[in-house]
Parts: sequence; structure tokens; C-alpha cells
Amino acid sequence: MTEMNKGERRREGILTVLKQQGRITISDIVERFGCSEATARRDLELLERTGPLVRTIGGAMYDGMNPVRDSSFAERQGISLLEKEHIAAEAARHIVEGDVVGLSGGTTNYLIAKLIKMRRGITVVTNAVNIAMELAGSDIQVVVTGGMMRHNSFELCGPLGEGMVSHLNIGKMFIGVDGISENGGITTYSEQEAQIAKALISRSQITYAVFDQSKVGRTSLFSIAQLKDLDAVITDRPLEGALSDYARRCGVTVYLAGDEDEEEA
Repeated sequence: MTEMNKGERRREGILTVLKQQGRITISDIVERFGCSEATARRDLELLERTGPLVRTIGGAMYDGMNPVRDSSFAERQGISLLEKEHIAAEAARHIVEGDVVGLSGGTTNYLIAKLIKMRRGITVVTNAVNIAMELAGSDIQVVVTGGMMRHNSFELCGPLGEGMVSHLNIGKMFIGVDGISENGGITTYSEQEAQIAKALISRSQITYAVFDQSKVGRTSLFSIAQLKDLDAVITDRPLEGALSDYARRCGVTVYLAGDEDEEEA
């Protein structure tokens, strides 16, 4: 059996602390394991890709109760691709000339960008670098928020971006989510992405949550918004049960991919 190197032993120790205490900070890692802040951040980035943890501002939280982790854009890109393409097509149907459109990160919103890039007279506000690059060279005016980029999602997050968003006025905001449920509302695995999404929603006239059926009934670690804060959702199948009833009571309109007419939830 191959003996673990120093870095592997340190990361094993970090996971042990996370399991015991539920959270750990960068300063905790530096003090406990005698490494630099840069090394501590790299360790958390490595563990985030494979381990049951979620990065937070200044550290990480243990997320071992949930089997679904914060996967990379490349990993998510091929999941439910056909459904996401249909959802993106339905979302694009709601975008018309003259609109100021907000697109958060995520594979579905990336597909929306691909569908509208040949149009004219549209402004897109996005915190996702890959979406901005997809629209580069098109006739669409692109406004990119500032911030630090999360490598998993290419989203720019943090106070710098949130400060810029506070000066913007967005007409239609499309938010990608990791989970949607009656009690949890719309949620994500990243605290930073949740914060920038909240800022974008607060500056928007109409907010759509876009998601495929695999996200329904899930509650991820960090809340973005409650259902009552949404105007509509765009998805691939009708909502059911308590979630459908609650969405109806909140006045959320449900648009189904492939349907010409909306369903009042």
C-alpha cells in the first residue's frame, strides 16, 4: 500500500476536522497543519472537487448528508442535456428585442446564451465568464459583473460583483439552481453563488428559475430565494404535489418546455 504524502495527510486531516466539527476556516487549517493560506485554499479546492464539502467565505462546511456535490461545469454539461436544451428554447421564447436579460451561471443558461447570440437589440447582464465569452462577437451588448471566479462554474462572485449589480436594472432574470423545494425554495451548493444570485434577483423586474426535473425536491445547502420571490419557473415536467400547490398559492407561473401555453402552478 502506497504511503500518503504530506499533502494527502493534511487533506485527510482537514476532512476529519470537517466531519467532527461540521466546518473549518482557512485560519484553522493554517494553525492546525502549519501551512500557508495559499496551500489551505488549494487543499479546499481539491477537496471540493471530490469530497463531501462546500466552500464558504473563508473556509468550508461538511456536506456529507447529501450525495450530490457541487460538480464542475464540464461534469454537469452532459447531464439531462436534451431536457436542458428544451428548457433553454422555452426561456429564449420569453426574450424579445429591447430586453435587458440577466443570466446567472449554469449549463441551462449557457444554452440560452447560445440560442440568443444571433439576435439584435438585447443586453445581457451575466456573472458567468463562459456565457460572456459565448456572446463575444455577437450583436448583443454584454455587461459582465466583477468578482472572483469560481472554477467549478465560471461564475464571478463576491462583494465586488454584488456592488456593481446594485447599480443595474435588469428586466428578466434567469436563475440556474441546484435544487427547488416547497420549504427550501431555490437553492445552490455555493454560498458565493447564492449571494450574487440574490443581488441579481433584487435588481430584476421578473425572475425565472430554470431547472430540469432532477433538481425538483432537492434542497441544497444555501438558499437563493423562496418561491414567493419568483415570478415564474421554466422546467421540463409539471410540478407535482405539495410543491405544485405551494407554487400556485405564491402565484408562480410554470412554463413547460415544449408547451405553447403556460400552466398556472
